[in-house]
Amino acid sequence: MSAPDLSKFLKPNVDGVRELKFRALGTECNVKIRLGSETQSLKFAADALEWIKQFEEKYSRYLDTSLVSKINKSAGQSWIETDDDAERLLNVADEVFRKSNGILDATMLPLAKVWDWKKIHEQIPTEDNIKEALRLTGWHKVQRREGAIFLPEKGMGLDFGGFGKELAVDALIEISRRHQIEDVLIDLGRDIYASGGNGKHNFWHIGIEDGKSPGNCLASLAISDRAVSSSGAYARHFIHDGQRYGHIIDPQTGWPTSNGIDSVTVIAKTCLEAGIHSTVCYILGAEEGLNFSSKSHEIDVCIQSDQGIEGNPQFEKWLVKESEIKDK
Repeated sequence: MSAPDLSKFLKPNVDGVRELKFRALGTECNVKIRLGSETQSLKFAADALEWIKQFEEKYSRYLDTSLVSKINKSAGQSWIETDDDAERLLNVADEVFRKSNGILDATMLPLAKVWDWKKIHEQIPTEDNIKEALRLTGWHKVQRREGAIFLPEKGMGLDFGGFGKELAVDALIEISRRHQIEDVLIDLGRDIYASGGNGKHNFWHIGIEDGKSPGNCLASLAISDRAVSSSGAYARHFIHDGQRYGHIIDPQTGWPTSNGIDSVTVIAKTCLEAGIHSTVCYILGAEEGLNFSSKSHEIDVCIQSDQGIEGNPQFEKWLVKESEIKDK
């Protein structure tokens, strides 16, 4: 985790918004709060940053000293002890797997390694590479007993990146509530929760990035007490032999998802729920994705694809009204 930028946190803007920027969990992070007391604000920032630091140190697959790396190195060899905190995270992984109908699988690390975005540009994986990686995936293969976990085959590995940021957003919101902060926006690399308002309105303005024209805004949302998560290949992709490959892998095929979907934005009560539905809808495609989300309560979806923009009717209520745009 990078050192936080406190310049705008110690000096709030004219609306009383304090802004904390840092890099963690492999992405740019932005936390905004409205709180008069500098002392209380710094106490919240310290607690939030400490939670992120501990989560990253314990569960990042990129750190050799993390618990996840220890579990992965012991695959096919030995059981690894897990404490109560790790057990809770593993239970979340199980819940995510079930709620996503197996699409979000924490054992996808072998596929992530095959599609290494830092090395893959010159030569894509072979079918044999992908087939072998798929053989090593499957949450149902993971063995657990009280206080311990075992990955039964060498080469298996856990990666909580599929829902880690969303979980972190929800955790920071809980920390803000403990500090009795009513107006807060947590943005961890496009995984967002907004509570209260921005000082001008009783909500926060959140832009939806245009999946066909990255860097431009497709629409603006007026969000309060809800989470927003977006998925799309526009964020991370590469071109090989004229073909674009995105970073979201279809667990059925082992290949990057390519179904005409540019982006999916989901609004839900928790960031974890929003993240589950945005990724599942992106992988399944518009028709199946909307059908999947329609079975859950208070999940609002907007899908941008080759066919245009579609979603459920409830999503429209979150769009910023013309009269509010000039006040952003």
